[in-house]
Amino acid sequence: MKYDQIHRDCFVPSLIMLFGSFLRMGITAFGGPAMIAYIRNMAVVQKQWIDGESFQDGVALCQVIPGATVMQMAAYIGLKARGVPGAMVSYIGFGLPAFFLMMALSALYSITHALPAVVSVFSGLHAVIVAVVANAAVSFGKTSLKSQKNVLVACIAVGLFWLMANPMLIILLAALLGMLLNSRQQSTLRAEHETRMPATTRALLLFLLGTVSGFGLLSFFRKDLLQLAVLMSKIDLIAFGGGFASVPLMFHEIVEVRSWMDGPTFLNGIVLGQFTPGPIVITATFVGYLVHGFLGAIVATVAIFLPSFLILLGVAPYFDRLRASPWFARAIGGILCSFVGLLLTVTIRFALNVHWDFPHMALAGAAFAALIFKLDILWVVLAGTAVSILAF
Repeated sequence: MKYDQIHRDCFVPSLIMLFGSFLRMGITAFGGPAMIAYIRNMAVVQKQWIDGESFQDGVALCQVIPGATVMQMAAYIGLKARGVPGAMVSYIGFGLPAFFLMMALSALYSITHALPAVVSVFSGLHAVIVAVVANAAVSFGKTSLKSQKNVLVACIAVGLFWLMANPMLIILLAALLGMLLNSRQQSTLRAEHETRMPATTRALLLFLLGTVSGFGLLSFFRKDLLQLAVLMSKIDLIAFGGGFASVPLMFHEIVEVRSWMDGPTFLNGIVLGQFTPGPIVITATFVGYLVHGFLGAIVATVAIFLPSFLILLGVAPYFDRLRASPWFARAIGGILCSFVGLLLTVTIRFALNVHWDFPHMALAGAAFAALIFKLDILWVVLAGTAVSILAF
């Protein structure tokens, strides 16, 4: 009988064991949400830190709160196993490999990006990224647009995002429409069992106090970094639907609203993000480095991950009650519909930054077909790189 099918005491890991295990997993964390299966195998089957039912609760929780789902799952397991300290070391351990690699790639990019060979390679990879975002829009659409009302919400979001309306207002409107248009729909989210969760209130308050203090110091010493931190925090707070949802919001705010960099440069950051393990939202490190150097990379990285981590700490002990509310489920459904609209809008805008000719169209079409047939995104990007080197 499998471990998660029976009731028994779970093994309690040390903080060093949690950190080391997730650090090791973070080194090979390619594939985004696909990593959840590997995390389950490690935490439930091999190491028996939590049981299968608790793991499923964690997956449900991390799908309906903002932030990178895989990163949130690492924190959730640490929280269940060793409380708030366990959540911290698991979260940091899983994200460190991606941060260090992206920092190195960003520094290298800032030196070499103007070289003709580098420009040619990135030119081909831009077409691949358009295919990646288009595939994300299709995938989100299949799971989120289950009725004509959901399609309507997505279309409204497309129009508002195209007009560059405030993303927060669009998401709030989508949540409201989700509750109103689907008021007769029965929620599928039901609390099947209660799970014990360590108390997080005191730690959450301390984190919030530290965050406010950090923002205060930035406002006094470096207002430019404060602006970066506030922006990345805002993006993380409204990035429902996983880490990939952060990228279109980042593009909108950084390229279109603030013009901190141009579209092709941002696309290059996404390309580099595909070469790093961990969530694609690590693109924030690239943005921070190019805009404000080493300190900017650190501030942007902390700001893009901290808010969703705090939400996890605050919501996890009460999630059973939240997910039993049909209104909560409908609001989340509306928000996910708006992200389909956002992804569609950004697909078009990314495409406008590509010099389209037959080789670029063929490369984008091949990449899109490969992703539709479930080929791992890492192999798609690596193949796209090889083709770009040879063809462009």
